[in-house]
Amino acid sequence: MKMSKITLNIDGTEIEASEGMTILEAAQSVGIDIPTLCHHEKLEPYGGCRICTVEAEVRGRTKLVAACVYPVEKNLTVKTRSDKVDRIRKMVLQLLLSHAPDSEQLVDLAKEYGADKDRFEKEASFCIHCGLCVRYCAEVKKKNAVGFINRGSKREINFVPEIAARECWNCKECFPLCPTAALQAAYVFTESLVNSSPPYETDSE
Repeated sequence: MKMSKITLNIDGTEIEASEGMTILEAAQSVGIDIPTLCHHEKLEPYGGCRICTVEAEVRGRTKLVAACVYPVEKNLTVKTRSDKVDRIRKMVLQLLLSHAPDSEQLVDLAKEYGADKDRFEKEASFCIHCGLCVRYCAEVKKKNAVGFINRGSKREINFVPEIAARECWNCKECFPLCPTAALQAAYVFTESLVNSSPPYETDSE
């Protein structure tokens, strides 16, 4: 079935997009950059980090939306940068930096948006709740070896020892997805194995 085409305006440029595309996908199709932290082309849209917030105007009404989950529609006008958008991205980055102050990706974005990495008290867990590892393992690998534990500001990722011991050693595809560096994912994985019971045994033994 052929998708119908929709015309929208992004940053003053008229763009033709396919019905069902998101604002992010439409922007990327013509080389317009919108920052993302929780988006991956192989995964279902998540809208978790909100760093991709943009201004969307349709029928005279303007609202702030997450570009990675908001679908394109006829006569939609989008601003990927504005004072409102930049303020939101700055605030989001400052909150995320309290958890992962040394993340190279976050530090680079902080420079662009003037975010202060010391704005909020440090709660360094290195996890920024993007869910990339959890979703990739579930949606792409179908293994469910990693998941979230705790809630709110205490929320972190952790590997399920029984599954991780069997599946993760020869996979590790989620490690480079982590915006706060694969080292944290490796650490959590190792900790899970060390604390697992019964002890991990390899097939070669």
